[in-house]
Amino acid sequence: MEEARALLRTLGAPERLVRHVELVGEAADALVARLVTLRIPHDAQLVRLGVVFHDAGKIAHPAELSAPGKLHEPAGERMLLEAGVAPEVARCCLSHGRWDEMEVSFDELLVALADNLWKGKRNESLERRVVEGAALLLRAPFWDLFVPMDSLFEAIAAAGEDRLARSV
Repeated sequence: MEEARALLRTLGAPERLVRHVELVGEAADALVARLVTLRIPHDAQLVRLGVVFHDAGKIAHPAELSAPGKLHEPAGERMLLEAGVAPEVARCCLSHGRWDEMEVSFDELLVALADNLWKGKRNESLERRVVEGAALLLRAPFWDLFVPMDSLFEAIAAAGEDRLARSV
């Protein structure tokens, strides 16, 4: 993880982006920890690396650090591939914002979810996809996982205000 953060800095990430990555990482760590206790298979390393790099394209499109935009998504993927980052990690640059427009892995959904929950934002469609994915992986009924996962999402989102306050 330290190597990934160092690469992000080497690529020119401003401190604001580095801080964002740390805060989204807190949400991702909480997700990953609970998935382990629920025995839901996932690639924690991919999720954590995806979080570190998901907004790398904002280095090339700094206006998107404070305004909406999607130019950073393909730019970040290209930048990371050129830097030798694994394609499945670099793909998180696209999938974190386009999870509803493209085929994505369960781990990519987790990156997108962490990027929403860190600031206290709940996204019902995304959360449903994550629970559905978990149910599929476990071959378990959706409703068996809904309550524990929804409670997890709520707990992470509840700390969003604190993380937002630390983002400046």
